[in-house]
Amino acid sequence: MRAAVFHELHRPLEIRELPDPTPGDDEVVIQVKRCGICGSDLHMTEDAVFGLCPGDVLGHEYAGEVVACGTAVDNLRPGQQVSVMPFRSCGRCLSCLSGDPAWCRQMVLEGGGYGEYAATAARQCIVLPDGVSTDDGAIVEPLAVALHGVRLSSLQPGDRVLILGAGPIGLAAAFWARRFGARQVVVQDIARYQEQRAHDMGATGFVCMPDDPVGSAERELGGKADIVFECAGVPGLIAKAIDQVRPHGTILLLGLCTKPDSFVPFAALSKEVRLQTAAFFSRREYESALDVLDAGAVEPRHLITETVPLKNVPTVFESLKNRTRQCKVLISHEQQQC
Repeated sequence: MRAAVFHELHRPLEIRELPDPTPGDDEVVIQVKRCGICGSDLHMTEDAVFGLCPGDVLGHEYAGEVVACGTAVDNLRPGQQVSVMPFRSCGRCLSCLSGDPAWCRQMVLEGGGYGEYAATAARQCIVLPDGVSTDDGAIVEPLAVALHGVRLSSLQPGDRVLILGAGPIGLAAAFWARRFGARQVVVQDIARYQEQRAHDMGATGFVCMPDDPVGSAERELGGKADIVFECAGVPGLIAKAIDQVRPHGTILLLGLCTKPDSFVPFAALSKEVRLQTAAFFSRREYESALDVLDAGAVEPRHLITETVPLKNVPTVFESLKNRTRQCKVLISHEQQQC
């Protein structure tokens, strides 16, 4: 099979021929149809903290067709279309059995979607309903990440919400915040590239005034936000979020940041701000995100801006490391599109 393969930090991915995977006893082999390029993938190829090794195949947002099953697999069959939860875990501990495999002690974030085929545990696969495409299956993962964050924020109907960062996670958070009953959802960014897309996802407002981020957001919301979602992962945004949230408000951190950051604790303490982090999601949240797509929600599909063939992945991947008008780019492994 062909795959876009990591070679070393700060170098483009390479298209290589690799052996086709074979399933272990509890595994299935997926013929990957669609895979999203995630912002965390971009971080992984630039920062040693993630521990990528030469030869690794990225891609944890993927969907495709089951083509082979291990001897112990009895809940899936070849020909089924599935979306894959990317948490490789033990399957036996309390976290796994309660539907929270992300918190298994043995959990590893599993890639593979940048290859034409991927082997994964059958328990990680969710069968796609008939009306849900593999394009939809590839955006379930970021939708579930945002859903988990909105749930942890304890958002209440009528809340005023500010979202910092108009990337896929920020826009997905806007979608869920509106569904959870937020009165206002304002997205703030340093560029207007995603302004229309933010409105398409359910945002009630969009602000882009880098010289006056606090004032512009407050004017759009009519006051301080009840909840601020930090979805950009940029140093300095926690301090800005503290300025932009009301007393007793909540700051929910969804942005991936591996660099040192700082803020003045007194600024948060004086407001009794709740600072909450969010990572991953549960199986129930993943299934809920899929249910929304199955029910016909059109907003999440606005995240997808382009679908590219595997051969173009190294070039497109590098381009996404700089600010572009792209939102969610999908990789297609179907031959007619290559």
